[in-house]
Amino acid sequence: MIDLYTWTTPNGFKVSIALEELGIPYRVHPVRIGRGEQFTPEYLAINPNNKIPTIVDPDGPSGRPISIFESGAILIYLAEKGGSLLPKDPEGRIVALQWLMFQMAGVGPMFGQAGHFRRHAPDKIEYAIERYTNETKRLCGVLDRRLAAVPYLAGEYSIADIATFPWTRSLAALGADPAEYPNIARWSAEIAARPAVVRGLAVPKVDQEPASTPLDATAREHLFGKSQYQKR
Repeated sequence: MIDLYTWTTPNGFKVSIALEELGIPYRVHPVRIGRGEQFTPEYLAINPNNKIPTIVDPDGPSGRPISIFESGAILIYLAEKGGSLLPKDPEGRIVALQWLMFQMAGVGPMFGQAGHFRRHAPDKIEYAIERYTNETKRLCGVLDRRLAAVPYLAGEYSIADIATFPWTRSLAALGADPAEYPNIARWSAEIAARPAVVRGLAVPKVDQEPASTPLDATAREHLFGKSQYQKR
């Protein structure tokens, strides 16, 4: 059984959704990042980058336990282990991987920065807000044009969709008007209706403050403050 260390973020949801879609048994270990649990020695032993998610598979490729961090790497590992969510033919596989990398290198970082400077930055820096909001809109345009031509990013449903979907659930909060991207809306609604996705979005099952609730000082310090940069 795979051990999943995660929290209620888009990157965390990627992995819980994939595990549910693949039907791979797993155990959930909540990592409350607002409380600094990602900095404990026990967690750093399996993820030296102190981020979520991380998985530990006791039955790794060599028959020995393996720990994996970085959500994109985890998705590829799980797809190969589970035998689906990644096209079998070489061309389809590379198409899926390129859209996965598009999410990892573009959608995740840029959407994350847009959200940070629009919602969490203590000072409203107009240059940063404009830069990351505009880049978010540009990336949405790329996705929308792709999804006008195909039902899913790789043609068939894959880890590329699973990686991207959680980041597109709150476009309005990132300054992008969902009405301008009808193909993203169609695709997102179809994915959201999948039973495995519904289950994956409920992981971990913890009491959570509404998304609109301001972060307290402790959470802000662990997420954005000097805690991130301490030598460990």
